[in-house]
Amino acid sequence: MTDHTHHRAVVVGASIGGLLAARVLSEGFASVTVVDRDRLPGLEIGRRGVPQGHHPHALLARGREILDELFPGLTADLVARGAVPVDVQNDVRSYHDGWRLRQAPSDLHGVSVSRPALEEYLRSRVAALPGVVLRAESEVTGLLADDTRSRVTGVRVRGSASGAVELPADLVVDATGRGNRGATWLTELGYEPAPQDEVETNVVYASRDYRRGPSDSDVAGIVVGPTIAVPRGGVALAAEGDRWMVTLYGMGEDLPPADHEGFTDFAARLPVPELHQLLQKVEPVSAIRRMRIPTSIRRRYERLDRFPDGLIVFGDALCQFNPTYAQGMTVAASEAVELRESLRDGDRDLANRFFRRTARVVDVAWNMSTGADLRFPSVRGHRPPRVRFVNAYAARVQAAAAVDPVVGNAFLSVANLTAPPQKLFSLGILARVLRTGRPASATPVADTSLAARP
Repeated sequence: MTDHTHHRAVVVGASIGGLLAARVLSEGFASVTVVDRDRLPGLEIGRRGVPQGHHPHALLARGREILDELFPGLTADLVARGAVPVDVQNDVRSYHDGWRLRQAPSDLHGVSVSRPALEEYLRSRVAALPGVVLRAESEVTGLLADDTRSRVTGVRVRGSASGAVELPADLVVDATGRGNRGATWLTELGYEPAPQDEVETNVVYASRDYRRGPSDSDVAGIVVGPTIAVPRGGVALAAEGDRWMVTLYGMGEDLPPADHEGFTDFAARLPVPELHQLLQKVEPVSAIRRMRIPTSIRRRYERLDRFPDGLIVFGDALCQFNPTYAQGMTVAASEAVELRESLRDGDRDLANRFFRRTARVVDVAWNMSTGADLRFPSVRGHRPPRVRFVNAYAARVQAAAAVDPVVGNAFLSVANLTAPPQKLFSLGILARVLRTGRPASATPVADTSLAARP
């Protein structure tokens, strides 16, 4: 849409999802107000409303593609500010299920940048759009509705300076994130909560920044996934400010400590030693911050029989992923694409159309992450036969990717959401997996590294 066919939109939440929604809405609404209860700081301050902002984030290849389309020049601008461009297959040393994925040049390009830096950049671009206003230090306390409560007509806002006011809107976007305040507001209007799918992972992750030097590593990232025998993992990503963003994570009772010695010792007990070897060479430049994500939650708004017009739910308020798979920002970017397409078909039944379209996007990421989590006995959730079959095949894919870069590229394309999961079952990839998957003479890297440890 290039002409403004609507009047006013309100987006509740100025995080990544809310900013992407505002960017799309600016194409068709004369006025877009983004409301957030935080002060919306610069780079030097972590936001209270985004406690995960201190931890590393990854913009997957598909997410970067969408953001470059929505914000032309984004990748070049971020790199000019110190972010690190990454060939996901060639510039990252990845270990999955104990196997080291074979590196090779690819067409999968991401960018390694901290969450505050990315959010600050997007906020500045969105604030510069015609008709868009960012309203900070203002808390939405509820939804406005018409007399029949069949249509949301705006929001109630309490601000530190303005007091209580009402903001009318033709469309309200609930981008309240993991706090998911919108569900409470819907209940106040008499609507049933959306049914939920849940997988209880009890993931705890701890993060710390380290000074990065040119001789630290020959790659821009190290990813160590957990194995069944060693259910802990970690990641180190090069980022702006000449630093490494490092996260260690565990599940169940095996959790990363928040003290220097404990953090380092936890890294030494990862399935492979490479990340620990990096930490032994570099200097910490931040405190260790921990965060617990007990449950992955998917809210199935597409299954509701009754939902008000004038409202949609977006981003983490729609689905909260296990953050160790780095899917959240890229899924939010994909949702922005679906919102744009839904708006092109007009207002009629907008929420239901958006939820149905978005469900297809979320399906892929949700099935991949929760299916992988359900490999672990400590994770609580339903394990249908399909999950067991896919996990068994995925183990063959990981082994094949250790020797065949074509299989590795197919796996990473799916993981980066640039290709559908069916790509891994295409005849060409299936033949390569069956031919090379776990050759009799091969041993996972994790097996050899653990054999030398107590």
